[in-house]
Amino acid sequence: MSEPCNVLLLSLDTLRADRLGCYGYWRNTSPHLDALAEQGVLFETCIAPFIPTFPAHTTFLSGQDVFAHRVIGQHGGPQDPVCDESVPLLAERLRDAGWYTAAADNLGRWFQRGFERYQGYQWERDTKVPWRKAEAVNGAALPVLRECLEQDKPWFCFLHYWDPHTPYLPPPPFDRMFYSGDEKDPHNHSADRMWSEYDALRDYFRSWMPGVTDIEFPAAQYDAEIAYMDSCLQHLWQFLEDEGCFQDTLVMITADHGEELTEHEMWYDHHGLYDTNLHVPLIMLHPELPADERLGGMVTHLDLVPTVLDACGLAVGDELPGRSLLPLVEAGADTGSVGETYLIESTWMKKYGWRTNEWKLIIDIEDPHHGTPPVELYHLPTDPDEQQNLAATHPEIVTALRTRCEAHRERRVAATGRPDPLLAAGIAIRKIGNPEAAVPEDPRRKQSGA
Repeated sequence: MSEPCNVLLLSLDTLRADRLGCYGYWRNTSPHLDALAEQGVLFETCIAPFIPTFPAHTTFLSGQDVFAHRVIGQHGGPQDPVCDESVPLLAERLRDAGWYTAAADNLGRWFQRGFERYQGYQWERDTKVPWRKAEAVNGAALPVLRECLEQDKPWFCFLHYWDPHTPYLPPPPFDRMFYSGDEKDPHNHSADRMWSEYDALRDYFRSWMPGVTDIEFPAAQYDAEIAYMDSCLQHLWQFLEDEGCFQDTLVMITADHGEELTEHEMWYDHHGLYDTNLHVPLIMLHPELPADERLGGMVTHLDLVPTVLDACGLAVGDELPGRSLLPLVEAGADTGSVGETYLIESTWMKKYGWRTNEWKLIIDIEDPHHGTPPVELYHLPTDPDEQQNLAATHPEIVTALRTRCEAHRERRVAATGRPDPLLAAGIAIRKIGNPEAAVPEDPRRKQSGA
């Protein structure tokens, strides 16, 4: 790939891969993303091994795992998470190598490290009106991109979009794009279990879908959020086309995690180590990469930093556990970067696990809300929706996977010389009751002490 290379990295928050047309979804949620994917390389199985938002973003912006960067959950728990300062972030690496670094993001905290321009944004958060999140991001992103283009260095730009994260409040005409019924039909009781058995998010749900009785309504609105964001992304694609950015820029599109809808009764949030949350999109395009290429095999968030460094002609150090994906692309290989990966979450529940191309093992440490089994085992080729727990009938598989998982944990603890961060953490969130509790607070308020 020609050097130096500009890099545009997009995080589309809470976006399930299987809800995009380019990943086989039957609804027309993403025509513009689909068209872009046809111009580049799509990885069919990209896994977010550490969820939710904070650990996922820290992982793919550092290239390190949770044992190294120490961020395993959201803020609000017994210990507010902080990324280890000894872990360089991608923006810091590229800035120090001579790249201009800029971002349109509102996570604040350590995510600002290394950016010469870090532009926040905000949108109206009244749950009685639509939330125009993607438009707010565009309002910050386009000026930031223009600044990248107006200076003389190669550049790295990170853009963080917030659709389709809850609350699902897409503006018209998207709000009725995939739903034409009466979501408050008193004769429909499909949402009864959501209201009666899940106290942790009940007050939050009441703030943005009061009186909803049809469980299909919020799922349809999730899809509508994707369609709204997709239309806004077309404005970004047009800007990049008009400015000639596609001629010399590596564009990478991914998500921090997916979303549970109705599959495991972990309603409309991103907890649970199921592929609804772990399987995220990964699309790459550059003039020197093939067009309309789809690659099988498993890759993970850990591969993003090595791929960017490789594309920029910079050394990929042995300290990074991931691999550059460029050799896979050049070879058209379906082998993936890994055959297995460690998994963790520690926000609404504490769990860890092990995923291979064939099996998923989930070990429960603490689940205060759902009463899930202490051990879950799923055979992914025959049960991709992870509905049949085989732990009791395949104890030998549980033992084998658990042995590999525990050995990995022991190796990483020994390598870092620090305790397993999952064991030291508590449950960060046990109940939320207002919209702002579900999305990161405005960093400007935190910095001002408000």
